[in-house]
Amino acid sequence: MQTASEGRQDQLAQDEVGSLISADKVQGTNLYNQKGDGLGEVESIMIDKPSGKVAYAVIAFGGFLGMGQERRALPWSALHYDTRQHGYVVDAGDDVIRSTPTINDDYADRKWGSRLHEHYGVPPYWI
Repeated sequence: MQTASEGRQDQLAQDEVGSLISADKVQGTNLYNQKGDGLGEVESIMIDKPSGKVAYAVIAFGGFLGMGQERRALPWSALHYDTRQHGYVVDAGDDVIRSTPTINDDYADRKWGSRLHEHYGVPPYWI
């Protein structure tokens, strides 16, 4: 017999309800460029605690079995979900993606965040 708590967990295990998706299901979702080439996968998402807005997707590019991977943060607003590919597409050219500013380990640094959002031509999440 299943408990109420287990029943809720089964419901959450579906991870998708209409246009909503749970954060843990976003992790591991593939990322593509505008041509449909695979770039890597979403390692995690960073959420602004006061506003609840998703600020960044941390992407793991390349590597083999987790070794040699490069991690970059992309503004969440620079991504869109493609239902045909079941993954996110970066709304930027390959040259922009390749030259993404590196993570400085302080995602709350507004100077770095401003530079990153400007690089992708999208407004900062805090505006």
